[in-house]
Amino acid sequence: MEHDSDRACFERVHRHSVHTLQKQDILILPELSTIEDSRARLHQAIPQHGIGIEATTDHLLQDIAPTLNASSLTARYYGFVIGGITPAARVADALVSTYDQNPMVHLPDQSIATNVEDKALRLLMDLLHFEKNEWSGVFSTGATASNVLGLACGREHIVNQRIKDRLGPDSHESVGSSGLLKACRVAGVEDIHIYATMAHSSLYKASSILGLGRSCVKDISKSKGNPAFDLRVLEEQLASDHDKSVSIVVVSCGEVNTGLFATYGDNDLRIIRKLCKKYSAWLHVDGAFGIFARVLEGLPGFERVAQGAQCLELADSVAGDGHKLLNVPYDCGFFFCRYPDLSQLVFQNPGAAYLNNNNATTAAVKSPLDIGIENSRRFRGLPVYATLIAYGHEGYQDMLKRQIIFARNVAAYIFDHPAFDLLPKDVFTSKSGINQDVFIIVLFRATNRALNEVLVQKINASNKMYVSGTVWEGGPATRIAVSNWQVDPNRDLEVVKSVLEGLLR
Repeated sequence: MEHDSDRACFERVHRHSVHTLQKQDILILPELSTIEDSRARLHQAIPQHGIGIEATTDHLLQDIAPTLNASSLTARYYGFVIGGITPAARVADALVSTYDQNPMVHLPDQSIATNVEDKALRLLMDLLHFEKNEWSGVFSTGATASNVLGLACGREHIVNQRIKDRLGPDSHESVGSSGLLKACRVAGVEDIHIYATMAHSSLYKASSILGLGRSCVKDISKSKGNPAFDLRVLEEQLASDHDKSVSIVVVSCGEVNTGLFATYGDNDLRIIRKLCKKYSAWLHVDGAFGIFARVLEGLPGFERVAQGAQCLELADSVAGDGHKLLNVPYDCGFFFCRYPDLSQLVFQNPGAAYLNNNNATTAAVKSPLDIGIENSRRFRGLPVYATLIAYGHEGYQDMLKRQIIFARNVAAYIFDHPAFDLLPKDVFTSKSGINQDVFIIVLFRATNRALNEVLVQKINASNKMYVSGTVWEGGPATRIAVSNWQVDPNRDLEVVKSVLEGLLR
């Protein structure tokens, strides 16, 4: 009987999920009163005897499900770069929970999970035009964790190189084996600097986690509000570091407030690559969402955006988010590195004999626990594999084209509207720039100062669309971030217009 009850509960949840996915006009945010009521019904202590699966299912469906927001379920959530879940990824994720694989040890005679993840990473490299034979890859929780991976590899490389310069190429001292403080002492390194432009907050967080400190991140933007590199300042800083300091250069591929890129075309990145080689600096790309502009290569009308992601293959490491524009479930990030041996030097999991696959050094597929942060995690690669084979390169081009077209339509509407200012003003001085520079983010503010102070709250109170607030040039601004595969440029533009015009009325 217990087995039948379990099955009945699974079927109830399945029916609820199907019904939710079929809703045409889903509320983006639950009612605040519903949240407050449900919060009061959450269990405050573990039941002595348990309430059973049927009562638990009732509680989940009646008290918790109605209070979850629809950020991934609707194309009209523009708050954070959330993405959604493609149908193929959703189907695959159901299998992930059913089989509950831990794909961190390569055991090819026991499970195909690590092979699937390896293939998923190779397919992802295909999509993003990275040469598969030149890169190793691993899945992570997201771009923040991937930035930790990239900075950790960079820290290892630049300090270890200084050690070899001082002690000779046969030295076995390293950050991974000796620790950061001792390795820096042996290397004669007093500071590690990270040079970036309008870096995402996760880069500061990663720097703190790795013991480098948030203050090591230096902004060398060409001008305030412009994520382009000041290449002259970059060279000056790298040159001054050459004695007692070592450096990591981070290219932000898609700035979080504007969607603008730190480099355009191949010239800037080739110059940065040469500077990094000259001064022995590590080159890392934070490509959380901007890296997906590489799927637009060669498409008419998207040349400028595609240029923002050109030549990223010149980097030493690359971080990206799958749960953004790839539209796979949370949590999923990815990390590419040119040097698999370096990743193993940093992240190897030594001394656990029970995890030994007896083929660790020669296997074509490396155990992810030796090249990533975690020893245990979900089978993240299966939804990635499923969605990539289901929709292919053209499918992802279509998704991103629709997202960009919609963002450009919104930007053009705001640019023409006397009640709003499209930001940054120094970029969008003419309408022709909209179709060149707008990627998936539209930043704007109301010209009426009083309205601007409450604009975000009023938009979100409509529950027809959701936006996030931010600060631009010292004042409040509104940010629309487009990232869901379900976007319909014409339909969704009418919703935006109706909401904004309604506020003005």
